[in-house]
Amino acid sequence: MSERMILVLDEGTTSTRAILYTADGVRGAMAQRELTQYYPQPGWVEHDPKEIWERTLTCAREMVAHAGSADRIAAIGITNQRETVVAWDRRTGEPLSRAIVWQDRRTADRCDALRAEGHEALIQSRTGLVVDPYFSATKMRWLIENVPEIAAARDGLALGTVESWLVWKLTGGRHITDASNASRTQLMALDGAGWDAELCALFDVPQQALPAIVDNIGDFGITIPDLLGGAIPIKGLAGDQQAATIGQGCLDPGSVKATLGTGAFILASTGSSLPVSSHRLLATVLCQVNGVRHYALEGAIFVAGSLIQWLRDRLGLIAAAADTDAIARSVSDNGGVVLLPALSGLGAPYWQPAVTGSIHGLTHGTGRAHIVRAALESMAHQVHDLAAAFAADEAPWHHLRIDGGMSANDWIAQDLADMLRLPVERPADVETTARGAAMLASVGAGFYPTLAAAAAKQSPLMSFVPTLPDGVRERRLAAWQQVVADVVTSRGLAGSAAL
Repeated sequence: MSERMILVLDEGTTSTRAILYTADGVRGAMAQRELTQYYPQPGWVEHDPKEIWERTLTCAREMVAHAGSADRIAAIGITNQRETVVAWDRRTGEPLSRAIVWQDRRTADRCDALRAEGHEALIQSRTGLVVDPYFSATKMRWLIENVPEIAAARDGLALGTVESWLVWKLTGGRHITDASNASRTQLMALDGAGWDAELCALFDVPQQALPAIVDNIGDFGITIPDLLGGAIPIKGLAGDQQAATIGQGCLDPGSVKATLGTGAFILASTGSSLPVSSHRLLATVLCQVNGVRHYALEGAIFVAGSLIQWLRDRLGLIAAAADTDAIARSVSDNGGVVLLPALSGLGAPYWQPAVTGSIHGLTHGTGRAHIVRAALESMAHQVHDLAAAFAADEAPWHHLRIDGGMSANDWIAQDLADMLRLPVERPADVETTARGAAMLASVGAGFYPTLAAAAAKQSPLMSFVPTLPDGVRERRLAAWQQVVADVVTSRGLAGSAAL
C-alpha cells in the first residue's frame, strides 16, 4: 500500500463513519458507530456532542490504523448532517448541552411569530430559505434562552454546526464553518461574504459566538498529533447534501440528485447564478471554491429512511429495512392505502411543520404489505411534487441520480422512475456523500486540479426507466394529492389513523 489516501469523516444523523479513499476515488475500508437518538419531548430530537466526537474519533483511529499510519493519509474531508446545532465552551472545549438535531421542531412557535411579524420575505430574499424550525438560527436562539450554562458562557460561547464542532476538536480550537453549511443557518446572505448583521440581530444570535466562514476546499488546520498518531491536514468540508451532489458529479446547471437517507434531499445545480424560487424551494450554496460560489435549488423531505426505521422499531411491521422490497412486491398494489409520512411535519414544497402523519384508506382487507407498500410509495409521491415545483421555478429535471441507503432498494428506484416519468440513475457506489467529501479533500491535497476532474472518476450507473401504465400512475397521484390537500387544509381527515 504505497499511495497516500483520503480519510473521510461522514457524520450523519443515525451514525458516524470514517472511510478511506484511494487517490483515484476508490472507496476502501470503513468504520462505523451508531449515534444515540434522544427524544425528550414530542417533536424534539437531540444528540450528544461528546458522543459524536468520541465515536468519530474512534472510527478515525481505526481507519488510520488500517491505512498503516497517519503519514499514509494525505488529507481529511468532513461531511455532516446539516442544520444541527452544537454549543460549547471555548475555554474548555466541552459541550454545554445536547445538540439540537435538524429534525427538531421545538422552535415552531418562534417561526410562526417571525412570519406573523412579517419577517419571512426578508429572510427568504436574503438567505434563500423559508422560515421553518429546520434551520439553525432559531435553534441557536432557543439554546441561549433555555440553557443556563449557555447563557452564562458569554464570551466563551461557541456555536456551530457539526463540522465546526469536529474541526474544533480535531485541531484544538479552530472555529470555522464552510459556506455550504453556513448557508443553512439563516444567518448568512447567499451573496454575502460573512455573517449578516441584520439577520443575526433578527434572530438574536451573537456574531462573536459564530465560526468564520471558509471555502469548501482549503487549508482548514491540522489534527492534534496525539489524536491520530500524527498531524493530518483537513482539506475539504461540506454539508452532507452538497457533498452528495458533488459526489454524483452534478456540478452543471440542470444536474439533479436525490439522496434518500434519513430524510430525502433533492438538489439541482444552478451554477454561478443566484437561484430564486417562487414555489417554496430552497436556494443554497452548493460549494465555494477560491472564493467563488456555486449555487443550487433544493427540496427537502423530512422523513424518508426514518419512516422505514419507524415501521421496524415502533410498529414491528418489518424485521429489517431490506425486507421492504419483497414485501412491496408481494401485493399488486397498495389496496387503496395512502400513507402521509409527516412524522416531523411536511417539508418542501408544503412547509407545514404542524402537520402530523396519517394512514388513509384502511379497511378489513388491509394487510401489513399494503401499509408497507404505501410507505414506500410515499417517497415517490413526495419527490413527484418536488419535481413539479422545480419545473415551475424553470428548473425542470431531465434525469435524476439517486444515492443514500434507500436507493439500494430496486423497488423504490423503479417507483421513482414510474412516478416521475424520467430515467433514474443509481451509481454502483451509492455512498456519494462520503465520495463528495473525498473529492473536495482530493482537490485540496493536489490529487486533482478541479472538482470536474475528480468527478470524471464517476462510478458506473444503473438506469431505471418508466414502465407503469399511465392510468395506474394517475390514480395513485390523484389519491395522494387528495390526502395532502385534505390534511394540509384541515390538519386531518375523519377516519384516518394518526401516526
